[in-house]
Amino acid sequence: MAQTRFTKSFTQQAPIPDAAMDAAMAVMRTGRLHRYNTLGDELSETMLLEREYAEWQGAPYCLAVASGGQAMQIALRAAGVAPGDPVLTNSFTLAPVPGAIAAIGGQAVLVEITPDLVLDLEDLERKASQSGARHVLLSHMRGHLCDMERLAELADRLSLTVIEDCAHTMGASWNGRKSGNFGLAGCFSTQTYKHINSGEGGLLTSDDAEFMARATMLSGSYMMYARHGAGPASEVYDQIRLETPNMSARMDNLRAAILRPQLRELEANIDAWNARHDLIARMLTRCTAIRVPARPSVERYVGSSIQFRLPGITPETARSFVAGLAERGVEIKWFGAAEPVGFTSDHHSWRYVAPQKLPATDAILSGLFDMRLPLTFSLEDCALLGELIVEAADSVASVEVTP
Repeated sequence: MAQTRFTKSFTQQAPIPDAAMDAAMAVMRTGRLHRYNTLGDELSETMLLEREYAEWQGAPYCLAVASGGQAMQIALRAAGVAPGDPVLTNSFTLAPVPGAIAAIGGQAVLVEITPDLVLDLEDLERKASQSGARHVLLSHMRGHLCDMERLAELADRLSLTVIEDCAHTMGASWNGRKSGNFGLAGCFSTQTYKHINSGEGGLLTSDDAEFMARATMLSGSYMMYARHGAGPASEVYDQIRLETPNMSARMDNLRAAILRPQLRELEANIDAWNARHDLIARMLTRCTAIRVPARPSVERYVGSSIQFRLPGITPETARSFVAGLAERGVEIKWFGAAEPVGFTSDHHSWRYVAPQKLPATDAILSGLFDMRLPLTFSLEDCALLGELIVEAADSVASVEVTP
């Protein structure tokens, strides 16, 4: 008898809303795609996006930029990270995070993670002391938030400046406080696989006027810094405008026009993602071979992907597990692979970062698997995915289940 097979694409995102397509066409009809190309007292789409996102995020300032990676690079430079400075960051993240540190000449100091895929705060404190680092680029990798109140207390005690990579946590919160509002800055992505989709794009938020003035100049505002929807007062730029280099990383009006209507749908989409995530998580949790990361009750997450572990699995069996699911149409990624594949890599393949011993992280990643959950999947689709993963995990006879 033929085995059940999943037939939908894991990279097919939901269509861009009609309102966003209409807004994009309106911008293209004007020909004025550059954010500063306006007529009279016209407010550009990018300016309006900054204003609306700042209000949605609950932050005084917002800057729209070309990508989430650019948001991180600009934030690090605006925060005062100089070439050669150590910057603490997660050992489990995607390459643009250590890449942002390397791009400005910083030295990434990798911090261990816990089995729940969040930053190990004890290791953070230890490595802050050992390295002398004054900055943390905190990656909420795959949407998992560490204890943000404890992190904020630790950062305050150690005089650490925190910049949050919120590429996977737009709309998430800890105890009612939004991700991105715990440190000096929050960096968000609008790349296709994130929570609002403009192909590429980024947003940077802060409550610090001087920081945001530096960031705005770095983004390439020239002397048009007053033409931002959620920027500091013009007098803040008095010296900053002459001291800060231009990195030319602006967002354009076309992408901003596509994003604004999506922002209005984000809360409903978060609920839809979480319904899909939670359905699969409940199914996986019932399998004795599988470990699903714990989610504290004070965490509101955005379940646009799901992660699970098969502790003790060998590399050979992990490859077989991934291949077997692929044969049934299920695309999962394994973070324990020796070589990077697609978007997936680990710290061993970041050769622009000094090699570091991370035994806890390596043990966790050796059995860690990851799966996208686009909103094109129905709840029935997700139930089938859960069944197929559990069936595959149960059939892996060599998995050694550990606490």
